[in-house]
Amino acid sequence: MEADDDGDASMSTVAERAPGRVADTAPGRFRSRFRMERLLVPTLAWIAAIGFFFPVLWMFLTGFKQEADAFTSPPKLIFAPTLAQYREIFSRGFAPFLINSATATVVSTLLVLALAIPCAYGLAIKPVEKWRDVLFFFISTRFLPVVGAIVPIYIIARDAQLLDTVTVLILLYTAMNMPIAVWMLRSFFLEVPRAIMEAARIDGATLRQELVRVVLPLVAPGIAATALICVIFAWNEFFFAVNLTSSRAATVPVFLVGFITSEGLFWARLSAAATMACLPVLLAGWIAQKQLVRGLTMGAVK
Repeated sequence: MEADDDGDASMSTVAERAPGRVADTAPGRFRSRFRMERLLVPTLAWIAAIGFFFPVLWMFLTGFKQEADAFTSPPKLIFAPTLAQYREIFSRGFAPFLINSATATVVSTLLVLALAIPCAYGLAIKPVEKWRDVLFFFISTRFLPVVGAIVPIYIIARDAQLLDTVTVLILLYTAMNMPIAVWMLRSFFLEVPRAIMEAARIDGATLRQELVRVVLPLVAPGIAATALICVIFAWNEFFFAVNLTSSRAATVPVFLVGFITSEGLFWARLSAAATMACLPVLLAGWIAQKQLVRGLTMGAVK
């Protein structure tokens, strides 16, 4: 009987301790899993970032190589840096192409914002009848392939004596970016609380004062994000520039194609020119990064 009592006592002791062990080990497993996730997620993020950034880094490094070192198999990782390729691209007249691209991009972006802001404001705050059809009409202008409209555009530009001018690029880039800008800005205007606008109207603000002094400061991050998207699209546009310009109004993308000739592909010079072409957009994104992040995340959290 004593042995049975001792066995029952030991079994009860084990039963009492078992839940405690489970309770003690569960937090430990949770902590170890949480630590693994904290290490794994940043590691995967860094790997993805390096993978996306590596081509840009390789292009930047190749711009400092000689042509003999730029096209080798396997690639030469140790080389003597030189600025010969950058001197070469500026000696070939890179500055006028850069000025043409900057002029067409900046002026068209300003025109897009000047036209898209009141349009998007009207569609968001005081929508017209059949506003869905209006929005669909804006975005439907992007459905047609550019190559399908280049012939009539070329004839109109020729008859208007706008061929090989920056003016025709400004007009086309403005029309190209308008639908996207209206759609983006409308979504930002919809996030503005109606109570703020009603309070401004009660205080006697006119429609212009309401838009300029109340609404625009609130959607400034969204405007910055829209402007940067328009800058990127206009700066990288190639099809209109190569078909409607020849020498006076040619842009940076047209200049880059000049390094691909029948004699071969000049990798080092092309990499140096591409680095100079990417630099203005990268600087614009870096300067407006705070506003850009806020603008791209507006409306993401309710």
